[in-house]
Amino acid sequence: MDNNQTQHFSVVREELDVHMILERVYKALQEKGYNPVNQMVGYIMSGDPTYITSHNNARSIINKVERDDIIEALLENYIETRLK
Repeated sequence: MDNNQTQHFSVVREELDVHMILERVYKALQEKGYNPVNQMVGYIMSGDPTYITSHNNARSIINKVERDDIIEALLENYIETRLK
C-alpha cells in the first residue's frame, strides 16, 4: 500500500435493539415485583440507574442505550400504533 493513501477501517458495533432492551428490563422489574412503568419513568426522567433492578442484568442492559434513544423509540412506537 502506498503510504500517501488514506487507510480505511471500520468498527463493528453491536446494534442495540431498544425495544428488546425495554422488554427485558420490563420483565426483570415485573419479576422482582416492581411497577415497571413507574420504575422506567423514574429512570428516564432522572437518569438514576437505581430505579432499575440488577435482576437478570437489567441495570447493565439499560445502560447500553442513551435515555434519549429510549424516548425516541417509545414516541415512534406510540405514533405508529396510535396516530397512524
